Amino acid sequence: MKYSIIFPGQGAQRPGMGKDLYDKFASSKSVFEEVDEALGFNLSNIIFNGTKEDLMKTAITQPAILTVSIAAFRGMESAYGKKLEPYLAAGHSLGEYTSLVATDALSLADGVRLVHLRGTLMQEAVPIGVGAMSAIVGMNMEEVVEFCKEAAQGEVCEAANINSQEQIVISGHKGAVDRASSYIEGTGRAKVIPLRVSAPFHCELMRPVGIKLRDEFENITWKEPRCPIVTNAAAKAVQDVGTLKDALYKQTFSPVLWMQSVIEMENKGTEGYIEFGPGSVLSGLIRKISKNKRPYPVSGPEELEEALKFLRGGV
Repeated sequence: MKYSIIFPGQGAQRPGMGKDLYDKFASSKSVFEEVDEALGFNLSNIIFNGTKEDLMKTAITQPAILTVSIAAFRGMESAYGKKLEPYLAAGHSLGEYTSLVATDALSLADGVRLVHLRGTLMQEAVPIGVGAMSAIVGMNMEEVVEFCKEAAQGEVCEAANINSQEQIVISGHKGAVDRASSYIEGTGRAKVIPLRVSAPFHCELMRPVGIKLRDEFENITWKEPRCPIVTNAAAKAVQDVGTLKDALYKQTFSPVLWMQSVIEMENKGTEGYIEFGPGSVLSGLIRKISKNKRPYPVSGPEELEEALKFLRGGV
């Protein structure tokens, strides 16, 4: 069966996430243990017992979501009784790193250390309050981009996430994002939702982060992934390690082309999607983009059965 595995980015974190996986599957428990050892601090305790404010810090959020996502992936393999062999893989923002861990391009230890560094660098790149992000719902990408250009006025204001044809996230300097939001609201044709984020992701303000991450990429071991990865930056399925590293560098300060990535997976003939990680945001977006493919979100043991039926051809 030609199925795709997908992994979420920030936004779905909650205290206690993944604890049911930890308790049920030895393979999932070992993920949390390996992550704690790799990071040199007890991330598992923060995930299970920390506050929502703890998990909102991007240096914690990013490794936490990767950890829970891989724990769900490994738990699924335990329930399935064998390794998953996806046709394609993709992830939204930090989820792209998770997809590389799941397909063995990166070790779990290297992957979680990378996203911890990524989160730390992103937080340090722009002081809190200087940047902002807002979701625009109900307006197409081309119009949003034009409003961003008009609002920039010497500052950064860019489309950061192309989630669907009518769900676009903008990012940049707070003043410019506020101006764009005001212009868009003034049309009466779209809803603007300011996002609670700790940094303005996927815009030009993050380029210095990309440069530092690119340097760090050379200090770790890479392997060709077991299946092609559909990258955020280009929305193309690739398996070459050099191309994947360049895509990771570019996605730091470029828009996440999620809608285009799903279209790429559709065009490649994927027969369905399994989302691993907290929440089901990507599954919701899949439903908007793909009209005839049912996604299967797996964030805990209770959701495994439907996904297993799908894998076994029963759904």
